[in-house]
Amino acid sequence: MCLVLLVLLVLGVVTRPIEAPAWNLVKAGQPEMNLEAIEGSLGQGLVVGVLGGFRAVMADFLWIRTNTIWERRDRVKLDAMVRLVTTLDPRPDFFWINGARMIAYDVPNWRIREEGGYTDVPESRQQELDLEQAEQAFVMLKRGLEFHPESAKLYLEIAQIYLNRLDDIPNAAKWFLLASQQPYAPFFAARIYGELLRRQGLNAEAYSFLKQLHRDLPDDPYAQKPIILDRIRELEGELEVPVWERFQPQASDTVVPEASLQDKVRAFEQAHSHDHGHAH
Repeated sequence: MCLVLLVLLVLGVVTRPIEAPAWNLVKAGQPEMNLEAIEGSLGQGLVVGVLGGFRAVMADFLWIRTNTIWERRDRVKLDAMVRLVTTLDPRPDFFWINGARMIAYDVPNWRIREEGGYTDVPESRQQELDLEQAEQAFVMLKRGLEFHPESAKLYLEIAQIYLNRLDDIPNAAKWFLLASQQPYAPFFAARIYGELLRRQGLNAEAYSFLKQLHRDLPDDPYAQKPIILDRIRELEGELEVPVWERFQPQASDTVVPEASLQDKVRAFEQAHSHDHGHAH
């Protein structure tokens, strides 16, 4: 019973009143407290240790509450709540990834609108806000990597923020490469890295990388080896690679289509007819 009361107390402290009358009754009379103080306790393990098996349930509940805060565009509370959820239960990469997306993509838009909107806020100020929020997202995702050091998803999220929000191609390329080196990384991570080398004008490096990538990839449709070969050919043209030095796919890289049933029947009939001719 004491543990249940403690859970309700924590919920009352870290969330606003929820519309349900029963919850309002539970919340009624609880003193307002600072989220930072609660997070300090969590960091010391005082509350988390007591919650035990309730941590995952609590984190799921607070994530629902986080979405309500996101809808209200309360960026201060959003940042605190995302940190609280990932502290309570750092195991789901979902919390880290989606929390970072809110902070890196949504919050800058809110702040720009608060300062007058995209037409009135100077581009330099917009970039400043984008960078500030991206840095907060990076801190969160790198913290997530401490719990998920081989998660290609977290590396990719950092890479995509650099690419899509900051237009920082060199850093995006770095993180796409790191993502491609993780276990179970999606095939596209390495392809994007090669393309970003090209976008930086590093054609020789891209050519070398893509040739090795083509050799290393399995004969899997999702690996998109024909697309990689097309890019290799484009680079050979741009780099003016002599024909005799151009990349030659390994024998295993060339998939020979299996003969159709009609072709097999035709070949059998021709061989059989040839045998009969000799018999006469």
